[in-house]
Amino acid sequence: MAPSENAPAAPEPTVAGGAFGAQADGRPALVRPSTTSSFGIAGGNTPLGDNEVAFTADTLDYDYKSHVVTASGDVRMIRQGNRLRADKVEWDRDTGEVHAMGNVAIANPQGDITYGRDLQLTDTLKDGVIEDLLLVLENGGRMAATTGGRANGIYTLTHAAYTPCDVTNNKGCPKDPIWKITAARVVYDPTKHRISYRDARLTFLSVPILWLPAFSHPDGSGQGGSSGLLVPDISYNGRNGLQVATPYYIQFAPNRDLTITPYVFTSVLPMLEAEYRSLDSHGAWRVQAYATDSTRSANDTAPGSRDFRGYIEANGTYQLGPNWTLTGSIRAVTDKTFLRRYDINYDDRLRSTLKAERIDSDSYLSIAGWEFETMVPGVRQKTQPIALPALDYRLRVPEHLLGGTFTFQANTLAITRLEGQDTQRAFVSAQWEKWLLTPLGQQVTFTAYGRGDVYHSDDNLATSTVIYQGEPGWKGRGIGALAMDVRWPFIGEFLSGTQRITPRVQVVGSPPTRNLAIPNEDARAIDLEDSNLFALNRFPGYDRWEDGARVTYGVEYALDLPHFSLRSQVGESYRFYTPSDISQGSGITGMGILPDGTGLSGRTSDIVGSTTLRYGSFISLSHRFRVDRKSFAIRRNEIDATLGNQQTYLQVGYLKLNRHISNAIEDLRDHEELRLGARLQILKRWSLFGSTTLDLSGESSDPVLGPTLDADDAGIDPVRSRVGLAYEDDCFEFSVNWRRDYTAVGDARRGNTIQFRLAFKNLGR
Repeated sequence: MAPSENAPAAPEPTVAGGAFGAQADGRPALVRPSTTSSFGIAGGNTPLGDNEVAFTADTLDYDYKSHVVTASGDVRMIRQGNRLRADKVEWDRDTGEVHAMGNVAIANPQGDITYGRDLQLTDTLKDGVIEDLLLVLENGGRMAATTGGRANGIYTLTHAAYTPCDVTNNKGCPKDPIWKITAARVVYDPTKHRISYRDARLTFLSVPILWLPAFSHPDGSGQGGSSGLLVPDISYNGRNGLQVATPYYIQFAPNRDLTITPYVFTSVLPMLEAEYRSLDSHGAWRVQAYATDSTRSANDTAPGSRDFRGYIEANGTYQLGPNWTLTGSIRAVTDKTFLRRYDINYDDRLRSTLKAERIDSDSYLSIAGWEFETMVPGVRQKTQPIALPALDYRLRVPEHLLGGTFTFQANTLAITRLEGQDTQRAFVSAQWEKWLLTPLGQQVTFTAYGRGDVYHSDDNLATSTVIYQGEPGWKGRGIGALAMDVRWPFIGEFLSGTQRITPRVQVVGSPPTRNLAIPNEDARAIDLEDSNLFALNRFPGYDRWEDGARVTYGVEYALDLPHFSLRSQVGESYRFYTPSDISQGSGITGMGILPDGTGLSGRTSDIVGSTTLRYGSFISLSHRFRVDRKSFAIRRNEIDATLGNQQTYLQVGYLKLNRHISNAIEDLRDHEELRLGARLQILKRWSLFGSTTLDLSGESSDPVLGPTLDADDAGIDPVRSRVGLAYEDDCFEFSVNWRRDYTAVGDARRGNTIQFRLAFKNLGR
């Protein structure tokens, strides 16, 4: 043993409310010392051998007959990463036993600290027995016991208590934790990060609420996952009655697990959910499925027949090599109302896909297939498209002709319907781009684009929207375009910050293109926005092309100040002439590919713009708009705003599409809605929250959700509302949430849902 030099004595640690680990009534105390014990030793950072001990003490005595070393007064010892602090330590060199007395504290290399009055342990400072024990875990949890011991790194405590909650108030005085677990025996394994109990009782607000003969949970380090129960979910609604879901988690390996959740209802038969997850060095995948036996009906009043109902969802991604990735997603359901009936999701379409991708620095290849399942009442599944195959290849050749970059693309797509129009498409294209910066600071981009298309379609008359049909049989098309885009930023100081004003002008020329003769499958939802104002083709897909000659102009503004930023842009375009397919189309349809209301049908487009404003983390506002060029009516008005902090905030979302497009075009219908959400911190731990979505379109029903309820004469139709109360502290969460659905789809009836949630930190699994 080599004692080190003396170090200044640390203040004596004390415990609020009594000795370490014990209260006056003899029960275990969970109060931690008000002064953290110091384990420092001058020179203690010097590497030690396994058989070396570094220590300091006020006095040191050695009994040569019994070979006992006695250290007294602020004793500190270090061996093999374990640190000890006590008032007095006796070390028997013959037996290797160490007896520590008075204000004992010992810390292991993981950061867990054990407090007590009397400690018997080995000279490695690893294993031993301690009385009136208080074990403070590195993650903040704590355990107290009348006696406890550690052997081979595992703690065993008798007549013990555990809590991760705070046990002192703001003034440092002791208080009872919100919840704790008391048990006759507790075993803590730091290697497995698990705490296990025998004859355990859960006490909540000083009231015993649950007894368990055996129980275990993670220690809160995030590494103690293993099989066990998760937090249950409790709710009530008029469709299914009282619902209790109790998930059970099964861990097969650190990278594979299964969660099985039985749902029990008071008004319908039970339902079973299972979710399997797997992760390895090549990727990850998961499968989730629901199954039950219940009645289904076409509406919320007619009786239905009982049948098997279920839903399956699977997805995954695998890296097959440095460049190849395989991605898949499968979603399927037995009927259109199951997902809404059981509050699983509210999607109006399920998509399944399988895609293989190859990506390197200059090329991209995608081989994919898509299948769609509609959830919209009245829409036949046989009319839904199946896209197979969908191939896309792109190759970039940098710094080629005149210092520009070439991008080549080859694409093919086959769309099949069991009932409806079938379309096959293939094209090849080449695009050349060159970027340069002039001596005056203008950013200039030159673009040349060429493409050749081949289409084949049949059963065209099955498509109800005439301008989407195209002509049956084989059709070909050539596309070309030249463009120049100029930006000229002006930057300067303003109000202790920086502002930037950037005028922008783009000129595009494209010869007349066959559009109405070609079927339109992927370019239907055309709408002029700030995001596509300067696009070479302002249609969202490949099946339509905006030809003619036009100039687009606008200005961008940016302001950056301390804690404040502003981004804004506005612009429009002017077409030098209007091709017939755009303005009026053929004599058969009498309507062009850009109908009135899209913002692009006339020679001068509508005015579009956007503004984004942020003030610290307190205000966030974004606004997008489109203004009719002739009447100055607002055709698009979209606002998203957040005001407040993380504790108290208000969120507002508003959208109004006032385009007056013909009802014959199903993809461009007008719509108006208001979304509100808020959270109010009413006390330190309590908060109120709520949200609502209002359909302001003034329609009696929604094409997806079905008829609405509680609509007033002003055309305000609530879609979904909720309000709740929540409590959250360091170890416990509680919330009650009320939600009302105002829409009905089949047997997914309108009504109220009340949901309760209780979460105890570290409990579960």
